[in-house]
Amino acid sequence: MIKEIIVVEGRDDVAAIKRAVDAEMITTGGFALPPTVIERIKTAAKKRGVIIFTDPDFAGDKIRNTIATKVPGCKHAFLPREQATKNGDIGIENASPESIIAALKMVRSEAVEKRQEFTQSDLIRNQLMGNDKASYHRDKLGKILGIGYGNAKQFLNRLNNYGVTREEWQEALKILEK
Repeated sequence: MIKEIIVVEGRDDVAAIKRAVDAEMITTGGFALPPTVIERIKTAAKKRGVIIFTDPDFAGDKIRNTIATKVPGCKHAFLPREQATKNGDIGIENASPESIIAALKMVRSEAVEKRQEFTQSDLIRNQLMGNDKASYHRDKLGKILGIGYGNAKQFLNRLNNYGVTREEWQEALKILEK
């Protein structure tokens, strides 16, 4: 059983996660995030901890950011987009139990203090920004590091705020080069 409460977007996500792991969940019901849901998430965060596990799309990122802003100290799980896509539909509900387990094993905690370990120079130097293959490379590196895909600004933010170390970075870059 997973100790933390997993926050997902809807009932179909709950069903998919229950096929993979034994866990309690809170559903956001989508974009709206009523105050009652935020309060439930805050209570869960205080008592057991929270893992935000939203869809790898624009709406999922918006929900993730809203919750993380209102409920500090959440953990984050990311599912690669292609593992969450079925017939053009993107969502956790489309993922296999193996993909869900793998994403939950790579949960990242937000840094308590702001840090600037990584800069735009790191992204440019490693072809993650400012060239034709940058998006592709960020996608692959995000999978390796367990921080998901993001545009250059989001990716840099995740590197700095989800505790990625220089050692993890170097190892992931070696894997990416293969």
